[in-house]
Amino acid sequence: MNIHEYQAKELLKRHNVAIGEGILANTPEEAVAAAEALTEQTGTQKWAVKAQIHAGGRGKGGGVKIASNLEEVKEHASNIIGMQLVTPQTGAEGKKVYKVLVQENTYYPGESELSEIYMSILLNRGTGRNMVMYSTEGGMDIEEVAEKTPHLIFTEDIDPKVGLTGFQARRIAFNLGLSGKAFKEMVKFVSGLYNVYVKEDAEMIEINPVLKTTDDRILAVDAKISLEENALYRHKDNQEFRDLTEEDPSEVEAGKYNLNYVKLDGNVGCMVNGAGLAMATMDMIKLSGGEPANFLDVGGSANAETVENGFRIILSDPKVKAILINVFGGIVRCDRVAKGVIEAYKNIGNIEVPIIVRLQGTNAEEAAQLINESGLKVISAVVLKDAAEKVKEALASA
Repeated sequence: MNIHEYQAKELLKRHNVAIGEGILANTPEEAVAAAEALTEQTGTQKWAVKAQIHAGGRGKGGGVKIASNLEEVKEHASNIIGMQLVTPQTGAEGKKVYKVLVQENTYYPGESELSEIYMSILLNRGTGRNMVMYSTEGGMDIEEVAEKTPHLIFTEDIDPKVGLTGFQARRIAFNLGLSGKAFKEMVKFVSGLYNVYVKEDAEMIEINPVLKTTDDRILAVDAKISLEENALYRHKDNQEFRDLTEEDPSEVEAGKYNLNYVKLDGNVGCMVNGAGLAMATMDMIKLSGGEPANFLDVGGSANAETVENGFRIILSDPKVKAILINVFGGIVRCDRVAKGVIEAYKNIGNIEVPIIVRLQGTNAEEAAQLINESGLKVISAVVLKDAAEKVKEALASA
């Protein structure tokens, strides 16, 4: 689960990781009040007004502005709140901005002595261990750094039995060229950041940039955190971080019915039981000349209600030109799924796209008979290749 920058900084602060202080604002007036409060709290005379969306590259799209007075704070907040912000991570459609974070100025006099650092913690899939990735080239795209100057990116794999050691934290600070107070502050910062990663069950933490100030403080100026959804039951407070306005409405709707759904850009809707079978089905659709419109796993206990809800969600996508239902009857009997398909078809009514149903396993023959005798515009298939061919025919006639 992705969370906003202001929420990520709340998590960091919870574990005593130093951050650039900020206050959330939903209106331009609240932004001005936030700036005034920050001045009283920190003495800052400049502020960053930052759009809060689940995407990086906000500055490039005009979603981060620096204000030198309260009039500029209000002006920037007015321009950013309500805008459709397009960044390299949002796609061409962009995302609407509903709120901004007003943040203290951490780039105070003596900027030539500032140092921006990139740091992230994530799973190294090659070693199966957590990893700290860091670079002196902070404040810019890490992908660009990796392409042009890969020798400036360092990694530190962490033994899961012992966690991040003091030696490793000191090596990170040393590789970043720090000394004195900044060295000690970085050791503390890295240790705190890893503590957040483990204790909050994060999938990824990215701080870009980590700032070394002119007085050798180490601060998280920006913060991006993704939490492991399957571990949220252990973190009741973190469940409140979910922002439904940032998620695809179809995926939100599917979540209400415990359906594993991911929207894609294709033209063939898929309804399958089992993640592995879903992946094989999507491959077969591509080989037949189509493109999957979604990933939809109804699980091992599909029934009429599950099938109907899946139908409705798939049909809400106007790009869908055909639907392929591919179910292996193990725990669930194929004839029950067939009855569910027929019942859902009748309840929804007026379904104009062709539906290909391939059921294999327990009571598959009875299921095929039910489909064929239903009188509905439903095509049955026995083997997956046959189902793919029928999808191809359906698309050709669409």
